[in-house]
Amino acid sequence: MKLDILAIGAHPDDVELGCSGTIAKEIENGKKAGILDLTRGELGTRGTPEIRDQEAKDASKILGVSIRENLSFKDGFFTNDKKHQLEIIKILRKYKPEIVLCNAITDRHIDHGKGSKLASDSCFLSGLQKIETYIDGIAQNPWRPKNVYHYIQWKNIEPDFVVDISNHIDKKIDSVKAYTSQFYNAESKEPVTPISSKNFLDSIKYRAADLGRIIGVQYAEGYTVERYVAVDSIFNLI
Repeated sequence: MKLDILAIGAHPDDVELGCSGTIAKEIENGKKAGILDLTRGELGTRGTPEIRDQEAKDASKILGVSIRENLSFKDGFFTNDKKHQLEIIKILRKYKPEIVLCNAITDRHIDHGKGSKLASDSCFLSGLQKIETYIDGIAQNPWRPKNVYHYIQWKNIEPDFVVDISNHIDKKIDSVKAYTSQFYNAESKEPVTPISSKNFLDSIKYRAADLGRIIGVQYAEGYTVERYVAVDSIFNLI
């Protein structure tokens, strides 16, 4: 299967929090999108890896993604080295996405910045002919995505561009709420974390509303880029 978009997250729920409105919108527009989780989030204070696995499946159904894979890297301890890069390269060459969406370039959680650079470097290396990878004994062809965009997470990073998700904010929120072990639940007896507060859950919507306000729409998601964003016409801008 060839994907139009592959969204990569260090942890299950990163993609839902960062770019699920964009994914839902593009799927509705007929694009094929998939998600790649680097870890199972096993160091998370709340829940278990098994619970997160099921929550990720539930969120995937809500968004309608074509595939979701998890590389089971070590949460908190994966590194940007050849071993980890090759595993991501195999996925890139398997699904041949045109666009990759990945973690924020810097963030509160150390895995987000690490995951961002790891994904970006892997996208470049995936296009090199002399790097050999195999799946089921079959050699893969090189593939380099056309663009790599970084979604915004905990920190208020200034975006280089924003995407109108006004008609898809509810699906975004529903996909986030699929992670019932991680986010606000007044009846939960588990420890309180920075992302389990009601304020954090509310912030998903009010941040999207603020980005939307700036461009004159109701809700939006923001991204940073690695090179100039090119348009074929100034009339394509909102």
